[in-house]
Amino acid sequence: MTSSRFFRIALVLGLLSAVGPFAIDMYLPALPEIGSSLGAAIGPVQMSLTAFFLSLGVGQLLYGPVSDMVGRKPPLYFGLGLFALASVGCALATDIHMLIALRFVQGLGAAAGMAIPRAVVRDLHTGNDAARLMSLLMLVFSVSPILAPLVGSAVIAFTGWRGVFWAVTLAAGAGLLATGAFLKETRPVQERVESSLGSAVRAYGLLLRDGHYLGLVFIGAFAMAGFFTYLANSSFVMIDHYGLSPTLYSLAFGVNAAAFIGASQFNGALGERFGLVRLVKFSVGACGLVMLAMFGYFASGGDQLEVLIVLYFIASAFMGFVIPTTSVLALEQHGAIAGTASALLGTLQMLTGALVMAVVGLFTDGRPLPMVAGMTAGALISVLLVWLTLGGPRTAARRAAEASR
Repeated sequence: MTSSRFFRIALVLGLLSAVGPFAIDMYLPALPEIGSSLGAAIGPVQMSLTAFFLSLGVGQLLYGPVSDMVGRKPPLYFGLGLFALASVGCALATDIHMLIALRFVQGLGAAAGMAIPRAVVRDLHTGNDAARLMSLLMLVFSVSPILAPLVGSAVIAFTGWRGVFWAVTLAAGAGLLATGAFLKETRPVQERVESSLGSAVRAYGLLLRDGHYLGLVFIGAFAMAGFFTYLANSSFVMIDHYGLSPTLYSLAFGVNAAAFIGASQFNGALGERFGLVRLVKFSVGACGLVMLAMFGYFASGGDQLEVLIVLYFIASAFMGFVIPTTSVLALEQHGAIAGTASALLGTLQMLTGALVMAVVGLFTDGRPLPMVAGMTAGALISVLLVWLTLGGPRTAARRAAEASR
């Protein structure tokens, strides 16, 4: 594959993957205003975010097998169309309960753009080439956390929070056009012959019995859960507790995303030099140490915003090595059911993130410590899972035996 085509595919897949996160990240600066506008407390407003995450996770279970059966592009068209319609409904919502319900539907549509691009990567590549393409995809995808809050702040300033949903409707339209114009079908008809509802159920059973696959999925899931906790709480902490304006909050949020983007672009080169497994093991351990340091600081009474931003910048860089790489490793042995494997990966990661957000939400008081505690817990669980999944010689021998079978 030529470098120009390689980048073009990454650009399209990144755009499709970013539609859902764009609907999250543009939305973050608006959370306090939504609460005031609809007369809702912090909890219900956060529930509109949690509902999106839940449906974004569950919806992938449907799109993955369907994309194995009918090809990658038709489910993308359906999902983007559903997302656009639900976004219009969100823009017109008159109370928080209606908004929560429509955000759930919106997440079901966005799920197509989360599950299917990973399957397309596996259709085209494995190993370090897959890691390189996944990292390029993440480059486009990760621009969202930098640009979306800034764009969201500007949109909110001129049109109020409802303008955010009109903007993501336009993003969905751009995704539809890009899919039709630039993305070729990567699941040939002859490879769909053995794909059916029954084969999808069997494939999910196979994946749920694959301890190595599940271990890699949950390493990435708990690394992401810390980030999801930051998503749900950072606007209240930085705007209400530290007094930042929505624009300054967007800049602070974007700094962490820049660390993730920059680090992820070295995955291919570092994977070739040290191996993808060693890269994951080192990065997860380093991220855990940084998060422990952050938790120790805030638990001991510290309250400096600069400490939060700097330490999470470092942790985000290590997550840039972990999240794309664990996805590549998890899908490596499941090319024949790449759509289904990608869907289950996305579902488990999104549901894990939603569960952690909900638990942390029980203790949220607008101060940094509950948020930091949830983020640290996610990082430390990832460390434990790395040791269990990729740890010692016995683990490596068992993985080799499973691969040979």
